[in-house]
Amino acid sequence: MGAHISLRIGFAAILGLGLGAGSGVLSTHAGVGGTSADKPSLLGSYLAGRLARGEHDTRAAALYYQRALAGDPGSDVLVEQSFLMELTQGNWPRAEALARELVRQQPTHRTARALMGLIDFKAGRYAAADEHFQAASANPIGELTSILARAWTAAAEGRTDAALALLEAPKLPEWAQYYLRYHRALLADEAGRRAEARADYEKIPKTDLRTLRVTLAYARHTAFAGDPKQALNLLKAHFEKSNGEFNPVAKALQEDLEAGRRVDLLVTTPMDGLSEAFYGLGEALAAEGGIAVGAVYLQFALYLTPTSPFALAALANTYEATKRYQDAIDAYDRIPRGSPLQSSIDIRKALNLNQLERVDEAQKLLEELARQDPQDIRVFDALGGIMRGHKRYEEAVDYYSRAIALIDKPEPKQWTYYYSRGTSYERIKKWPLAEADLQKALQLSADQPLVLNYLGYSWIDQNRNLKQGLALIEKAVRQKPEDGYIVDSLGWAHFRMGNFKEATKNLERAVELRPEDPVLNDHLGDAYWRVGREREARFQWDQALTLKPEPEDAEKIRKKLQRGLQLPAQMRQVKHTRDAQLPAKPRMTKSQANPFLQ
Repeated sequence: MGAHISLRIGFAAILGLGLGAGSGVLSTHAGVGGTSADKPSLLGSYLAGRLARGEHDTRAAALYYQRALAGDPGSDVLVEQSFLMELTQGNWPRAEALARELVRQQPTHRTARALMGLIDFKAGRYAAADEHFQAASANPIGELTSILARAWTAAAEGRTDAALALLEAPKLPEWAQYYLRYHRALLADEAGRRAEARADYEKIPKTDLRTLRVTLAYARHTAFAGDPKQALNLLKAHFEKSNGEFNPVAKALQEDLEAGRRVDLLVTTPMDGLSEAFYGLGEALAAEGGIAVGAVYLQFALYLTPTSPFALAALANTYEATKRYQDAIDAYDRIPRGSPLQSSIDIRKALNLNQLERVDEAQKLLEELARQDPQDIRVFDALGGIMRGHKRYEEAVDYYSRAIALIDKPEPKQWTYYYSRGTSYERIKKWPLAEADLQKALQLSADQPLVLNYLGYSWIDQNRNLKQGLALIEKAVRQKPEDGYIVDSLGWAHFRMGNFKEATKNLERAVELRPEDPVLNDHLGDAYWRVGREREARFQWDQALTLKPEPEDAEKIRKKLQRGLQLPAQMRQVKHTRDAQLPAKPRMTKSQANPFLQ
């Protein structure tokens, strides 16, 4: 449960956000009183807004909807869509104006009501805020949001008993109870009721106590209450569950406690508490696939606390997930510099620069980080990944070697460094070094399908250790039977060994899994030719050409279309897709995408 609880309840529908909208119809008076030339402009702007929204370009969508709304200011569809896009962008003055209009048109619109509640809360108009938050309640997520917001509003008025009573909601499902218990502890602590806060923290299940945010809050509570030893024990327990990946904020807190420095509570004001509520829900929603809804909640958190590192990092994560890399960089730049998170932030920024093909900038930023902290293995790993993704294998080898030099005693989780350096060695034709690294990676973690696949295919491609190599690939397929690239390796291994019937069966499966890959289609064409299915072979080669293969591969395919496939003894060396899972722009794992979470 905890931060990763499942919230798959139909986010947009239950929150009333209309994010799948466009289901409404522009009002029939759209062009009344105007010229016929006005109508295409209105319709064009509306359709352009829908298209931009579908591409997650909310900045462009907001502009197009604004233009459409100027042509039809009475359209509730356009008011709602324009409001949602301005809100997602954090354009507060315009979002507020549209929220007021939307509440006038649709008094029960939950998202507009929520923003109106935040506006009144921030202005100290707590009775009005409570009214808006209460109107925003419906269904489990909406009800939970309403309860948390109303509780912190009551706390801001000094009504602690009423606030804590609101957080007693036994009818909500178990996943919601996690948030209620957590916020009861935060709220009691903020009000100075330490014993109640401790009791509420102790009610949180151990599985939830492993999450970073709860650990930080609980540890700060115990230290603030005069028990730094218990705070250190909580952090130690968290670190033991984190597989050696220590969050920099948690490590900084540990260092402060060990040095005897005073630490404050995680939440010190009701506004911080309300922001924490929207941040926690927004991060969870985005992590579970509700990116658009999660972004709205994160913007609500930032409306209250504009420089919140965790909310900004989670917002950057949503931008990365939707390939808005410059927006992600801009979000990271809003995080105040000099915090324990700075290295993590800069690594993320460099990876986003790489996605934007600004490789030299990314390298420069990471090299500067390496100069500041030559012991940070993450920096060299990021540099190696970027260089390898751009086929700069000599440089990749150097960076991975610098990373490996920092490893005292290799652990199973560090197989990736050896695998990555090994594949780079193989690309620059230093096979003995590549083989040693790949075998070291398998020694550290024997069931990694990427390593099994790469080493097994390399042996078969060199006509050595054939039986052992085939066994490695078969094991990789058992690990990832739905990975088209690995299934292709198995088929191609059989092809290279002359088992054409078996090759055909596996290569057909590979193309089913990855029909868009030109190399896999080319391989299947070769297999068809070998088993006498020449018409189907030509079809697959034609198909491969339509999928834009590398120029050198395209030329070879054209020759096969003209002459057929040469005899087995004359078979060409083919650039295989053993590591096609590793794109030119390295993917961002969940932990990388938000370096502030465990």
